[in-house]
Amino acid sequence: MQMGMVGLGRMGGNMVKRLVQGGHKIVATDRSADAVKELSKEKGVEGASSLKDMVAKLKKPRAIWVMVPSGKPTEETINEIAALCDKDDVIIDGGNSKYTDDARRAETLKKKGIHYMDVGTSGGIWGLKVGYCMMMGGDKEIFKRLEPLFKTLAPENGYILCGKNGAGHFVKMVHNGIEYGMMQAYGEGFAILKKSGYNLNLHEISAVWNRGSVVRSWLLELLESAFEQDNDLSGIKGYVEDTGEGRWTLQAAIDEDVPAPVLALSLFTRFRSRENEEYADKVVAALRQQFGGHAVKSASGQTIGPRKAPVKA
Repeated sequence: MQMGMVGLGRMGGNMVKRLVQGGHKIVATDRSADAVKELSKEKGVEGASSLKDMVAKLKKPRAIWVMVPSGKPTEETINEIAALCDKDDVIIDGGNSKYTDDARRAETLKKKGIHYMDVGTSGGIWGLKVGYCMMMGGDKEIFKRLEPLFKTLAPENGYILCGKNGAGHFVKMVHNGIEYGMMQAYGEGFAILKKSGYNLNLHEISAVWNRGSVVRSWLLELLESAFEQDNDLSGIKGYVEDTGEGRWTLQAAIDEDVPAPVLALSLFTRFRSRENEEYADKVVAALRQQFGGHAVKSASGQTIGPRKAPVKA
């Protein structure tokens, strides 16, 4: 297929590479001309100098994937693209937009004859190598039209049409809320191990837990990697940011009268980390850097990162 990609950051750029490696043709654009120039070196990628230029280079019916920061940047980008599109084109929001925005956008675009899909995308900086887990919201007919793209981006059986517009981002939001709780549990567990009087090797413990233990996971594999690089995590400050999805998940739990104490406490603990550092916060900060390439603060308070994506095997 041919597709347009708007946003060539850590996620968008790697998604373009995975798509062209799978035989698709991509017209790519970004605010950074250097990013467009660099990615245009990839076989199958055609650079575009602007949204208007990108739309002009795409065959109808067009498919345009937006991977820019959530909130105002996404809203403005989708509105600008919509003004350039024709009937039966599809706009895909693959970022971390709030699910309540999707139904509104879908309805607005529908009046213009333009289709909309929300795609919750998980995989971070490792997606190029192992694929992206994707959760879609939208019409089944449009999902089927775009399925060759999803098959290429995801690992086997790694994508799902969750329901109508908004469902994809809703499922991804809850996914991220669960992620908060899992990371916090690992953080607290390793803090207990470190505080003990046994002088434990945390790297070796994380490694052995990944070999057959019931708590083994990809997150623990990433933590093993973090401990291998810095067994004491002394180079990382336990200052943990959040990008919104945890807050939205907690609000959804309140709206639906669902008790979610673990998710609530994991979010509040992130708030506390910005005032009074604990070892568990170092673990959570290290995990965010490992899977998402997120910037962290060094022990001296300087910002480190973002971490670059691993080279494809």
